[in-house]
Amino acid sequence: GEFQIDVPRDRNGEFEPKLIPKYQRDISGIEEKVISLYARGMSTRDIHDQLQELYGIELSAEMVSKITDKILPEVKEWQSRPLNPVYPFVFMDCIHYKVREDGRILSRAAYIVLGVTVEGYKEILSITVGANETSKFWLGMLNDLKNRGVQDVLFFCVDGLPGFKDAIQAVFPQAQIQRCVIHMLRNSFKYVNYSDLKKFSADFRAVYNAPNESAALSELETIKEKWGKKYPYAISNWENNWED
Repeated sequence: GEFQIDVPRDRNGEFEPKLIPKYQRDISGIEEKVISLYARGMSTRDIHDQLQELYGIELSAEMVSKITDKILPEVKEWQSRPLNPVYPFVFMDCIHYKVREDGRILSRAAYIVLGVTVEGYKEILSITVGANETSKFWLGMLNDLKNRGVQDVLFFCVDGLPGFKDAIQAVFPQAQIQRCVIHMLRNSFKYVNYSDLKKFSADFRAVYNAPNESAALSELETIKEKWGKKYPYAISNWENNWED
C-alpha cells in the first residue's frame, strides 16, 4: 500500500535519509529488514511493532506477511536443488519446537539433514517441517535425497527412533548406520542422579574415545563394575545398542 513519508528540511538542504533515499519510490530496503527479522523468528505482529518503534513506519501485519511470502519460491528452489552424488557422512536429526497456529500452541518437528562432502565441508542438505518425528517421514526425505542426485552415503549418524534403521536400509542398503553418541549419552544420563552425573560422564569418555572396539568394550566393562549396581539401566542402554 501507499504511505506518506515526511522528509525533514534543513537550511542547507544537506539532510540525506538513510532508510529510504530521496526520490526513491520502492521500499526494498525495508523488505530486506522485514525478511531478516522474520528469519530470526519474529512474528509478523512483532515485526510491525519493531518497524513502527525504530523507524516510525506503519506496515500492517498483512503487508509484512506479503513481504515474507516473497522468499517462498527461493525456499522451494533451495529444497529441490541438485546434490552431490556421494557424501561420506550424513547426520539426520529433528529439532522440536512450539508454534502458534489458529490461536493454539502446537508442537512441530524440523527434520534436518546435514552432509559432509568428499572435500570435508559441512552442507545442510534439507530442512523440512512436519507434525512429529516418524520413521515414515524420514523415509520420504531419504527418497527425496535420492531423487536429487545422492547415489551413495558411507555412514549415517542417527538417533534410536524405531524404524529409522529400516528406512535408511530401504533407500541406501549399502550404507553403514551408527547411533549418535550424544543421544546415547543423554538416554543414559536420564537414569543417573545429578550428584553423580559429572563423574559418570567423565568415566564414559573412555568408552567413546577408545581407539578401537575391543578397548571400548573393556572400558565399558570397567564402568559396569563401578556403576552397574547403582545405575543398571544406564549401562544396559549401551549394551543393548552396542551393535549400532
